[in-house]
Amino acid sequence: MMKFAAFEKTVQGLYAHVVPKPKEECSKTEQLGVSFAAGYIAGVFCAAVSHPADNLVSKLNQKPGVGVGDIVKEMGIVALCTRGLGLRIVMIGTLTGLQWGIYDAFKVAVGLPTTGGAPKK
Repeated sequence: MMKFAAFEKTVQGLYAHVVPKPKEECSKTEQLGVSFAAGYIAGVFCAAVSHPADNLVSKLNQKPGVGVGDIVKEMGIVALCTRGLGLRIVMIGTLTGLQWGIYDAFKVAVGLPTTGGAPKK
């Protein structure tokens, strides 16, 4: 759910504050570029949010019988939140950007509009 909400809000934000013209005036290629960029940004956000828990689960699986508190003490909260984050951002950001780009490209191919736009005022 986080990925969907982050993507939708990012698309709205890009059209409202970054793209210099309304969505309706953008070419399909420009709209697909916005979809990829919004997907990448949403992926980065989701990677950062889920990373500490994923690090924790990985350590718990490596060391059966060890508690959450022990892992946090061993790694430290900063390392728990940042160790491996750069690579994860590149991987998840790219995958999420591609997922949304492919989704909207399919929508365009079958005659549907791309996702999102600035909220109506």
